[in-house]
Amino acid sequence: MKESDIPDIRSLPLLCGMADENFDLLTRAAYIQNFPPQIELISEGEPSDFLHIVVDGTVELFAKWNDRETTMATVRSPGTFIVAASIMQSPYLMSARTLEKSRLVLLPSEDVRTLFTIDKGFAQAVVTELSRCYRTLVKNTKNLKLRTAIERLANYLIRKQANTGSAQSFMLDIEKRLLASYLGMTPENLSRAIKALQPYGVSFDGAQVKISDAKALLGLAKPSPLIDNAAL
Repeated sequence: MKESDIPDIRSLPLLCGMADENFDLLTRAAYIQNFPPQIELISEGEPSDFLHIVVDGTVELFAKWNDRETTMATVRSPGTFIVAASIMQSPYLMSARTLEKSRLVLLPSEDVRTLFTIDKGFAQAVVTELSRCYRTLVKNTKNLKLRTAIERLANYLIRKQANTGSAQSFMLDIEKRLLASYLGMTPENLSRAIKALQPYGVSFDGAQVKISDAKALLGLAKPSPLIDNAAL
């Protein structure tokens, strides 16, 4: 890792509270690397040798079983994966690949575990990250189990619209194939859900979404802060 990389890494939420000497210990064997799109970074079942931090770009976490594949989450800067496996010295439960050109920091899991036991600031940051991941998992599970496919898509679009400042028209930042997988649908079911939202003022033109009747869409979606608010 280059000396010029240190300031950017030092400011990351997971590392900014560490004592200087412990930060030096943690990063002495760390790597910072650039990866092109569609590069598999880790595979489920492999030993968790590194904790990954996304400095720039986007990474997809996915899983496979019986010739099926599903998107579990997408990680954007300054996100991490997979903290639990690194701390528990357990195999990865998910695989990861880049969705675009990405820059990542790789911290040896052995050093992560050592510093977790001796640095209070780092331990608190790890616990906070694990807590955030757990709450995100609960929200995603509630979303999948309590809502129909149409309701999941409607709430997803409402959240995306809110992120744009409630613009009537906005662009999806994810491929429809990945969106379908993330929402627990097949691409065919996503297409049917898109058509089913037309009476509620939703139209698609490629990756562009237009919501002409936000009130009708809200009436269908019935968003809940205990599922849809990322800050809670």
